[in-house]
This record gives sequence, structure tokens and C-alpha cells, in this order.
Amino acid sequence: MKTAFITGGTSGFGAAAARRFAKDGWQVVVTGRREERLKALVKELGGGKTLALPFDMRDKAALEDALSSIPAIFRDIDVLVNNAGLALGTAPAPQAKLDDWNRMIDTNITGLVTITHKLLPTLIKQKGAIVNISSIAGTYPYPGGNVYGGTKAFVTQFSLGLRSDLHGTGVRVSSIEPGMAETEFTLVRTGGNQEVSDTLYKGVRPLIAEDIADMIFWVATLPPHVNINRLEVMPVNQSFAGFQVFRDSSK
Repeated sequence: MKTAFITGGTSGFGAAAARRFAKDGWQVVVTGRREERLKALVKELGGGKTLALPFDMRDKAALEDALSSIPAIFRDIDVLVNNAGLALGTAPAPQAKLDDWNRMIDTNITGLVTITHKLLPTLIKQKGAIVNISSIAGTYPYPGGNVYGGTKAFVTQFSLGLRSDLHGTGVRVSSIEPGMAETEFTLVRTGGNQEVSDTLYKGVRPLIAEDIADMIFWVATLPPHVNINRLEVMPVNQSFAGFQVFRDSSK
């Protein structure tokens, strides 16, 4: 039986991915900060085939303790889905909170590389796959995206670097880069402002978590000789905008 390890499994892409892998008979290890949500997901998917590891990706000691506690039956991890991440704030850089920047870096970058490094020996042994969740924000900048976009650009480039370093091991590495997707993302980013979230997605028909979960599963279960390097995806109603122009000749 194959095993998927999914970070950030308490909501959004992570929870949907856990359901998608479980639906196809996989064992699933899910991580997240919100223990009650993880317990509910384990109950939904079946405790015998699902394992919850509650910890904060920024806490290296807790991360290491959680990995060392994994029962033998779940240890042969075939797919790592690096989904845990967040955006905080929408302000331009001069007004942004440094604590928000550091939290995004610690979660989206430091936590991701730490757990990847810890699981690499197992993934090499299993000739497995790593699926990193990046974002179009790592390619296309926008006002207020500053550090969030920078962290996702890192994830994309890190994925390509891993792919190069793991050449010849049989391990596949992919970066999935979603555009507008309606999950808890905007609620987290705005401190729980439901009105802002509703306004952002109104009339767009954005991507949903299940769309990305299907892509994660597809990428992870392709024949072992096939590697999707990067997969950029947007809803049909989202496309590319023009460049900003500041019209003040005195500046």
C-alpha cells in the first residue's frame, strides 16, 4: 500500500488532497497546526489508514519529534506533498508588518525545506515523488505580494534545483502553481475578513481545492518515467494584467 505525506492538511488544498489519495486506497499522513481539524479528517478518512501529526511547520523540534513518532506502517512514504503555507497581509512593503514577512518565510520556505530534507532518504529509497505547491505569485508580481510572492518563487526554483540534484535517483519533483482559488487563503491573509474574500471571488468562478487535489494526485501517480516539472493553472476568468505606470514626471 502506498503512502502520501501531506503538509497543511487541515483545510484547502491539503485536506482535499488527503481525501483524493484516500479515495484511491492510499495511506495518508497529514500535518497541521489545528489538531481538532486533523482528528476530524482522520475520523472521516478512517483511522487505520490515516495518521495525523499536529505541529507547526515553524517549530523544528516539534517537526522532528512528529517525524520520529510515525509508526512503522506509515514510514515508507511514496509521495511528499509540500502544501503548508500562507500569505499574510495585503499592504505594500513600507506598511507591511515584519512579523508577517518572517512568518511567511519561516512557514513557506524554512518549514518546507526542513521537512523535505528530513524525508529525502525515504523518498529516494521508495523512488517516490515530491509535489511542491507554489503559486502564480512566484512568477507574476502584484502590489502587496512582496514577501509572499518571493517565498513562492523560492518554492518553484527549489523544486527545479531538487529535480537536478535528484537526477538518477528515480525521484520525481514537481511544482504546481495555482492562480485564484477559493479556499481559506484570503480569510487567513486578511485576518478573517469574509467580506473581502467574498468580493475577491464574486463572479469569477475560481479554482477550488478539489481542482488542485486532482492535479496533485495526477502528477503523483503518473508512470514512474514521467515527470511534470511545473504546472501553472488559473481559472478561465483569470489572465494576465498590464504593467503599472506611475504618471508623475517630477518623480
